[in-house]
Amino acid sequence: MTADSAIFAALTPSAVEAVGLGKWIDDRPILREINLTIPAGQYIALVGGNGAGKTTLLKILSTLIAPSAGRLIVAGHEIPRHANAARARLGLVSHQSMLYRDLSARENLEFFARLHGVPDASRRAEELLTRVGMIDRADDLVKTFSRGMTQRVSIARAVVHEPDIVLADEPFAGLDANGALAVERMLADLHSAGKTIVLVNHDLTQSLRLVQRVIVLRGGRLALDQPANIADAADLSSTLAA
Repeated sequence: MTADSAIFAALTPSAVEAVGLGKWIDDRPILREINLTIPAGQYIALVGGNGAGKTTLLKILSTLIAPSAGRLIVAGHEIPRHANAARARLGLVSHQSMLYRDLSARENLEFFARLHGVPDASRRAEELLTRVGMIDRADDLVKTFSRGMTQRVSIARAVVHEPDIVLADEPFAGLDANGALAVERMLADLHSAGKTIVLVNHDLTQSLRLVQRVIVLRGGRLALDQPANIADAADLSSTLAA
C-alpha cells in the first residue's frame, strides 16, 4: 500500500481487514499471507492471471468459504465466526446469476427482498427494475432474457437489501458493448452512493478506467497494490506475467 492509501485507510472505516489470510485446498496453497485493508466506499479492482487466487479471495470475502489461516473482518464482523451478520451487508454478483429462471424478474427481486427482510419488497423491486432499465420486462420469466438483461437483474438482486459492500466477479463476461456499458454505469452509481466495490475483471484497461485502486494477485500472494490513476495496463500485464 502506498503512503497516500495508508493515510486514507487510517482516516476511513474499513470495509475489509485481512491479516495473514491463507487458504489451502487438499494441502495445496491457494492464498498465502494476504494482508489487505479496503476502506469503506472504495472501488477496487482485483486482477491476476488464471489460478492467481482472485475468485478464491472473493469467495472468502463473501463468506462462501472460510479461510484456512489468518484474521478477517468484513463489514465490521469477524469471519467466519460472524459470517451471517456480515452477509446481511454484502451483495454478490458472481458467474451464476443466482436468479430463479422460472420466475419473473419482479418475482425474483421480491423474493430476495423478503428473504433479507426488506420492509416493502414490491416497492423495492419496482424501484430497482426501473433503475436497471428492466421495468418493461419486469413480469417476463428470467429464462427468456439475454445475458445482458439477466446480468442487470442479477445486479439488482445483489443490491436489493442495500448492502454496504458489493463483490462483483467478472460482471462483464459475455456482455455486448451496450450491456457492458449498462453494468459499468450501475456499478458507478453504487460507488457514488458510497458502496464499497471489489471488482474481479480480466480487462485491465477497463478496470483502470473504472476503479480507484488496483490490487494484483500472483501465485496466491499480493504482488502489487497501487492507485489506479498511476497504474498502467502494460506494466500490470508485465507484473502478471512475471
